[in-house]
Amino acid sequence: MKKLFVPLLAIAAFSAMAFTHYTIEPLAIGSSLPEANTKLTDVSGKEVTLAGSKKKNGLLVIFSCNTCPYVIKNQERNNEMCAYAEKNNIGVVIVNSNEAQRNDADSYDAMKKYAADQGYKWNYAVDKNSTLADAFGATKTPEIFLFNKDSKLVYHGAFDDSPSSPKDVSRKHLQVAIDEAVAGKEVSVKTSKSVGCGIKRVK
Repeated sequence: MKKLFVPLLAIAAFSAMAFTHYTIEPLAIGSSLPEANTKLTDVSGKEVTLAGSKKKNGLLVIFSCNTCPYVIKNQERNNEMCAYAEKNNIGVVIVNSNEAQRNDADSYDAMKKYAADQGYKWNYAVDKNSTLADAFGATKTPEIFLFNKDSKLVYHGAFDDSPSSPKDVSRKHLQVAIDEAVAGKEVSVKTSKSVGCGIKRVK
């Protein structure tokens, strides 16, 4: 029995360490914009920062990629909401944190092509070593973080209440959050569940 107990204990300890290592706490509502001055390479070839991309009424940060089926399924909503944010004087940065696929589907060249194909008129930047994803506690693509004019997080989650099916949307969480934040009101729905592919970090 003792011989069996020791290996089982070792396995349990390893599992606990693995769970701790890969569990990431999301940025709490009310938190300040993290990694605000970290330089990111945009698909335009320019270096951008979150602080420099923020506009008068805030900043919208979306963790995304090129190939996730949920990103593709939400692409029309993504473009609609990015345009809506900019219309409301909120800056936009879409971030690709899939560092483990940087030499493949989420390479810089692939990002440039994807941005061009989708008609992006906003920043789409490389998150080297998933630095921003770690700071934000982002785990999915797409995953949304909205900051107000004071650079405080006021909404985190999905575009709306039906990430899997656009035709079943009954509440546009992000759009309502933008309206409320711009009006100086407290955001009524502060969090929702992001549904998508896991961010591909380098282990």
